[in-house]
Formats: sequence, C-alpha cells, structure tokens
Amino acid sequence: MRSVKAPPHELDEEGLVRLVAKGDRAAFEELYRRTSPWMAVRLRRRCADEQIVAEVMQETYLAVWRAAGAFAGAAVGGSATGWLWTIAARRLVDAFRRRAHHADPPPAAAVPDAAPAAEEEALATTVGGDVGDALRCLAPELRQVLQAMVLDGLSVRETAVLLGLPEGTVKTRARRARIAMRRALT
Repeated sequence: MRSVKAPPHELDEEGLVRLVAKGDRAAFEELYRRTSPWMAVRLRRRCADEQIVAEVMQETYLAVWRAAGAFAGAAVGGSATGWLWTIAARRLVDAFRRRAHHADPPPAAAVPDAAPAAEEEALATTVGGDVGDALRCLAPELRQVLQAMVLDGLSVRETAVLLGLPEGTVKTRARRARIAMRRALT
C-alpha cells in the first residue's frame, strides 16, 4: 500500500514545515505565500525601515529553509507560525544591533546621550498616550515580556524561547508587568 502525499495547499503550516525539512520547494513556496503577508505586517509594526524589513524577511525564510528539520512543533506545545515569528524577531533584533554598531555618531555631539534601543523606537510609534507612557516606565525585562506576549501575540512558551528565559520567569515577569501597568494607569 502506497502512502498518498497531500498537496501543499491542503496542509497546515506545521505540515508544510515538515515537508520543507525534506527539501520540498512547493511546500516552502506555499508556506511563504501563507505566512509572509502577516510576517511583513508584524515586522513593520516594530520597524519603519522597509530595507531592514525586507532583509529580515529574506533572512527569516532562508533560516526556515535551512533549519526546518529542527522544528519540534506541537510535540513541545509550539506552533509553526510561532516558530517563524521567533526566527523573524531574532533576526530583527540582530538587524537593529548591526545598524547600531555601524551607525556613525553625530559630529556635533559634545556629550553623547544614550540612544533609545530599537525596540523603544518601535514601541514609541506603536503605543502612545497614557498606556505608552506606562509601558515605557516599566523595567526593561518586564517591558520585553509584555511586548512579546501582548503586542506580538506570542504564547508564554514562544516568549520564553524568544527571550531565552524559563517559562516560569516569563509568567512571573508578565504578572509583575501587568500589576505595574494597572498601578500606572489608575
């Protein structure tokens, strides 16, 4: 009895990643077709520079093609889209670091002020008013967790993977951040 392989357009994202791991180009193209529009939107919410967004998109899908075999999926409580976003978010942070590393300081600056992190710039353009002010007043480690879980819609597990933290730490920081936000907004 032969196994019948479903066409890529009939598979979910996890199934597509599994086929990509086997070198299936049609599955990769279908995965890209399905996920690239929302990926670009999410990246643009964090970065206004279209060149960086395009670079991050290319690096993300290249990493997906190369590392699809490492995707653990639902077996560890993850999702294919969460895995993709984790890769993209890390690539975006890397791009911000590269940009900051290669940036020339302004010639007229007598005393250099601390430049806001790229995430801070993205946050300032995403969330404004009292909520934005309260969010910016949070400790950086609390703000990172809240940003990943609320603004980016990641699960506790995906946030833990993205930030390189234990899940319990993510839960604790998320709780502390929410309490601090409630206090700041009352």
